[in-house]
Amino acid sequence: MNKLSSTPPIIPTFLWDEIDTVLLDMDGTLLDSYFDDYFWEEYVPRNFAEVNNISPEEARKTLLSRYRSVEKTLQWADLDFWSEQLGLDIPELKCKIDHLIQVHPYVIDFLKFITSQDKQLHLVTAAHSKTLKLKLGKTAIGPYFDRIIPAEEIGVAKESPQFWDILQQALGFSTDRTLLVDDNSNVLQAAQHYGIEHLVYVAKPSSRRPVKYSEDFPSIVFFKDLIF
Repeated sequence: MNKLSSTPPIIPTFLWDEIDTVLLDMDGTLLDSYFDDYFWEEYVPRNFAEVNNISPEEARKTLLSRYRSVEKTLQWADLDFWSEQLGLDIPELKCKIDHLIQVHPYVIDFLKFITSQDKQLHLVTAAHSKTLKLKLGKTAIGPYFDRIIPAEEIGVAKESPQFWDILQQALGFSTDRTLLVDDNSNVLQAAQHYGIEHLVYVAKPSSRRPVKYSEDFPSIVFFKDLIF
């Protein structure tokens, strides 16, 4: 399993001349994951507690366990699944705190840089289609991408090597000339197993949490580190 460390990072060493296709994750990579962390760990448990007349602490413990039970599956990000499971209108709750949706520093600069470099640029996200619509509506990142591909369109989670096989067939990228940037080490490992050559880990997915570098993959804190 990928290890995280407070030691100095592995620095990305690829050259942009070696890259034709750039694949970017969304949550935690381009967007501050504070919104998602707060929503699932605090806001949903508080609403679940009120509906079920239990303490917020009990609700949080129960829900975190339920979240973990479907990690690395499409259900983990499926808002309709969680609405049914929890008896809450999850999309509506997301809209109520959508002011917390924020783009990481230097992301727009990086997207402009890539579009000026004549690269294929694709957003590859685990986010459910309803989440994707909300976040693209709240940010200015959407128009920069040649394609936006949620995992539900592929039919398997990004942690599965099969995801990358299906994605490669859809996009036609060369694995040795593709860069993937993601804040999920399990996703990077799956992509590495499939054969994607250039992999970068985002070491600060949330503005409210400390930097944690990967010991296995080159790491960045901000996208300005990839503008060279």
